[in-house]
Amino acid sequence: MNGAKRVIKKGNIKIIVPSENLVLALEERGFCVILKPTGETAHIESRELSDFQELIKSASVAWIDYIVDDFEKGAHPICRELGFSEQLVKIILKCPTSGYEDLEKEMGLALPAIVVKEFDVQVNPLIILIRDNLIVTIHTTEVRRFFRLRRYAETLMKKMHKVKLRNDKITLILTRIIDENNTRNFDHLKDIEENGDKLSERLVNPKSPRSEIGKDIHEMKHALIIYLNGLWATIDVLNSLRYGDAELLTNDPKIVNKLNGLVSEVNSHINLAEHLSDVLASGLEVVQSIYNNQLQILNNRLALLVAYLTIIGTALLVPNTIATVVGSPMFEFTPKDLSWYIPLLITATLVATVLAWGFVKKMGLLPDRPDSG
Repeated sequence: MNGAKRVIKKGNIKIIVPSENLVLALEERGFCVILKPTGETAHIESRELSDFQELIKSASVAWIDYIVDDFEKGAHPICRELGFSEQLVKIILKCPTSGYEDLEKEMGLALPAIVVKEFDVQVNPLIILIRDNLIVTIHTTEVRRFFRLRRYAETLMKKMHKVKLRNDKITLILTRIIDENNTRNFDHLKDIEENGDKLSERLVNPKSPRSEIGKDIHEMKHALIIYLNGLWATIDVLNSLRYGDAELLTNDPKIVNKLNGLVSEVNSHINLAEHLSDVLASGLEVVQSIYNNQLQILNNRLALLVAYLTIIGTALLVPNTIATVVGSPMFEFTPKDLSWYIPLLITATLVATVLAWGFVKKMGLLPDRPDSG
């Protein structure tokens, strides 16, 4: 940056504000930074692409970052106005999250820009177009990931003055842009892990509804799958850059090795995400085990209840049957008969209870230790 100032241009009016104050900067759609052949740098923020084109004329290398509200409607006019061919624009804009196209004099990349809100993972497109001495990045307002890079863009450009070949400069700037995009993507894995930690707290709470926890684990697993798809798409694009041998990019092994470093970094985060996915799979197994255990306990209790009801029902049914028979008109029942009637009822009840208990026990409906549940 030029000192501690930031220049924001609206139409023909320039406003100078402290670089720490990003409120006005966030309102601007476009940003352009250039490196002049003399080694000097300049930058401007504006909604008008014509302002950038004037600045690019004096540049040895330039980077334009532009934000659009509607990617499908807003990206195409910007690419056309900045001088990219219709053929390249159509090919790249058809790529949902990843793509690579090299037309020798110009090339385009489509990279996934991941945004995570709790377990809602969105993979938005980030378009990178390159021609001559110009790199253009286009993304949506939901992917505000280059504001930190904008802040230190002039410092980056000053380092490029020591690089002699233009292809080397373009490749180094491109590598730095991809690295910044990857860093923002990696940050969201931490968000998923933090949400997973909150889910773990609910999992260990016995009062937590198991149906809701199972659903949350599934949503987190689904979020990780989408996140991993975004990282794999990034690997595809990086491999195309490494082996595509584009005319606009460098052949310097030291600079190309930086792309290898980006691939290794993405692979390491893929391994982390897959490990987290395995942990979630274990969590699903734990939840299923809890469900099965609860069902088994419930079944045991129901079986025990049925066994006791069988014994009680049998114990009551036999004396009730005897009382019904003796109380019929066929028998003349008098108070003198109580001497044998009551012992008969007691004996019949005890015998029926013992027989019912033995039968239920033999059928295995009674556990050896009922208090064990």
